[in-house]
Amino acid sequence: MEMDEPKNKPRKIRVRNFPEIILTTVAFSVLFIVMSVYLVHFVATSEQEMINNSYNSRQEILLSRNYRGSIYSRDGEILAQTVMDEEENETRVYPFSNLFAHVVGYSTQGRMGVEAQANYYLINTNTPLNNKVANDMAGVKNPGDNVYTTLDVQIQQVADEQLSIYKGAVVVTEVSTGRILAMVSHPDFDPNEIAAIWDDLINDQKSSVLLNRATQGLYPPGSTFKIITALEYYKENGDAVKKYGYQCNGAFRFGKSKISCYHGSNHGYVDFETSFAKSCNSSFANIGMRLDRAKFADTLDKLLFNKELPVTMLYNQSSTIVSASMDDEAMVQTSIGQGKTQITPLHLNMITCAVANKGKLMKPYVIDRVENNEGTVIKSFKPSAYGNLMTADEAAKITELMTAVVEKGTATKLKGLAYTAAGKTGSAEYNNIKGESHAWFTGFAPVEDPEVCVTIIVEGAGSGGDYAVPIARRLFDSYFREKPDTQEVAQ
Repeated sequence: MEMDEPKNKPRKIRVRNFPEIILTTVAFSVLFIVMSVYLVHFVATSEQEMINNSYNSRQEILLSRNYRGSIYSRDGEILAQTVMDEEENETRVYPFSNLFAHVVGYSTQGRMGVEAQANYYLINTNTPLNNKVANDMAGVKNPGDNVYTTLDVQIQQVADEQLSIYKGAVVVTEVSTGRILAMVSHPDFDPNEIAAIWDDLINDQKSSVLLNRATQGLYPPGSTFKIITALEYYKENGDAVKKYGYQCNGAFRFGKSKISCYHGSNHGYVDFETSFAKSCNSSFANIGMRLDRAKFADTLDKLLFNKELPVTMLYNQSSTIVSASMDDEAMVQTSIGQGKTQITPLHLNMITCAVANKGKLMKPYVIDRVENNEGTVIKSFKPSAYGNLMTADEAAKITELMTAVVEKGTATKLKGLAYTAAGKTGSAEYNNIKGESHAWFTGFAPVEDPEVCVTIIVEGAGSGGDYAVPIARRLFDSYFREKPDTQEVAQ
């Protein structure tokens, strides 16, 4: 007789799906851990960006507890500060009015310039704990941290005065560090009045007052681009450039087109150095036609065209179009800095600094350090190298060419001074009306051991040698006149 199985006997559990369940559980666990690590890393490394985001309410919380810190020049002059009346009402004050309008910026109606770059530090406080306790007990706000910039008041004033009524921009930097000593953009505005003039500015579609032309202004580089064309020609030919010669009759003809020298100048026979010194369009059009276009495109890429720049301030990318398949007309225009090529004064200054610094580019920066209200350094910003834009040999060759511009070319107004200088002028045509051009100069001094680099554009002024070079001379004069004091502050 067959016996029945007990009713309470446990059933066998199927285990064939266990591997899939375990695998899924492990996968989700790993994913969760990865997301957690990423979130922690993001918060740790992006705190400034998170706080500066206009949708982050933590800014308002911080500003309810702290008043905005001050911004200083490199030698300790106040460029921006928060002033409070008897009722603790705060007003942001800019003692120099228009002088630092674009580079220091404003902190109402949005933010601009250093006010934007350093916002995180300015609204936070590292005042000692006993001060915080005392302020809390007194019901007053804590002082925000103070930001010291690399900006030099005297050089900024000279740049502003020399640019005068013209539209344009000036950038002055230390070659070996990348410190920005001055940055001027015209037309400008008074940041003390920004709230009052805001509606008029944004409603005027033709207004470019808020545009920082030094970092955001895009211009045809004109003959200053010959620095780059000459660099490529030297890269492809080396010392063979010494054999180069060209008979300039005032124009270079190719197909049904021609390129004329500035104001129809006839330079006669010119070698490579003289072509550069005299800024001979005809000769450089001839050089441009000889270049390997694919290699030229690689050089432009290395010089950061059509690429992001290693800077923290708001800027526009410079652009140019060079390819192996481009036609002769476009290539010739590009070789003399015309056509579709556009560059910002800041970018041209960076390329010039690399030439002066044996090919190495130092990242431009404007914030030197952050201190609390008692002078304790909270954070310092040190010079940082981006990398080499060219070899030391290539930089030395371009320096020779730029020195010849001063000694026997279009920038002789910088010749015979207490210091030596090297540079390149430019007269960049910007519309179809013959003769209308922007005046450029970019260069450095002294040639033997470059310290300071100056880049200038004067919109619609004409010749770079006539309008931009005299401004450069005043800036170099100012820098070297101030040099002993500058060294003392730097120590």
